Amino acid sequence: MYDYINGKFTYKTSGSKGCYITVETSGVGYRFEIMERDFVNLPELCETLKIYSVLLHREDKMSFCGFLKREDRDIFNILTSVSGVGSKMALTLLNSFEVSDLVGFVLDGNFKELTRAKGVGPKLAQKIILELKDKLTSYNDVVPVVASACTSCVGVKSQNVEDAQMVLLSLGYNKDEVSGAISRVLASVTSEPSAEEILKESLKVLSI
Repeated sequence: MYDYINGKFTYKTSGSKGCYITVETSGVGYRFEIMERDFVNLPELCETLKIYSVLLHREDKMSFCGFLKREDRDIFNILTSVSGVGSKMALTLLNSFEVSDLVGFVLDGNFKELTRAKGVGPKLAQKIILELKDKLTSYNDVVPVVASACTSCVGVKSQNVEDAQMVLLSLGYNKDEVSGAISRVLASVTSEPSAEEILKESLKVLSI
């Protein structure tokens, strides 16, 4: 319903129940629950803040989760589509791992790394791996990256590029964004990058 809110950052608070901020726009203050690592990177109060949003609709209430980075918001949505993973667990996972690392664990099937997050046991970690891997690699409309970028990078495996593309498209980026980011990454590599490395560097480009 809401992609992002761009307004004046007016309030913040944190405690045992989570971290919260208020962003005011057009005379309305929107309250967001945010990640701890976003909380420590907030601007000064009364400065302009763009926050990517997720509207949570439960039986007893409606609330917002907010993210400073679009990719965090998009992987949050995918995480909460896994049965047994609610908003609190998704925030815990994103607090524990960068998006590129989290996606890398999923693609590698490395459930043991996921258990480093508080409250994530082996059974839940394996379930997350199983369901998330399917969601991240089931995107069928993979587009070719800019040819000049590929031909200038000897030794780059096309499968690694396609795997990175599929994940980025699954995260909600459009074809032009994905092609542009991967082309920039491939143009600067000096050795053969894995799919995870292409993905990690592409996310850095997309977050600028």
